Amino acid sequence: MRLSESLDRRELMDLLSASGALKRGHFELSSGRHSSAYVQCALLLEDPARAERVGRALGQRLEDREIEAVVSPALGGVLIGYEVARYLAVPFRFAERVNGVMSLRRGFESKAGERTAIVEDVITTGLSTRETADVVRKSGGEIVAIGAIIDRRANRATPLEVPLLSLLQLDLPTFEPASCPLCSQGSAAEKPGSRPSQGSDQESGSQPSASR
Repeated sequence: MRLSESLDRRELMDLLSASGALKRGHFELSSGRHSSAYVQCALLLEDPARAERVGRALGQRLEDREIEAVVSPALGGVLIGYEVARYLAVPFRFAERVNGVMSLRRGFESKAGERTAIVEDVITTGLSTRETADVVRKSGGEIVAIGAIIDRRANRATPLEVPLLSLLQLDLPTFEPASCPLCSQGSAAEKPGSRPSQGSDQESGSQPSASR
């Protein structure tokens, strides 16, 4: 299935594999849940040419939404959010955790009624998406779409009452530690994220929370 003019599903899977971004094993995600797969989109996006290409592809999915600003949760969403905003030629801002609470800082604020897209790298539970959306709304913005490179949620219901557009859907099951089949086999979970579990869904390394 063709996902955009510039990047299809197979091409994106090839980029994930070539960059080492899709890992197999036994992992504890930032949400605290366990999985046999982990997506480290920072590796996908560390090459500027790849980041631009992926951002352009995701931007193409969002461009008919009349978006006026892009906001991403730090840290994992910053690179892809910036590239999407660059393609759409709109302002980019990021939200970050302060004492565990998502906030707009550094002078960032949304304009009243500004049509805003929340852009993530990977969505697993949708928690950080909802938290970022709450911050934007409190600042006066209107959430009109969610964009992500990868949607790996088991439940495809959108985290918000707006469209969720992704470049790739991956069915990668996650488990509570008590029911994790890998744990029951005696395997120890690796913790590849950069911050302690706080219920967020960002896999690709978040700001050490008030260290996503």
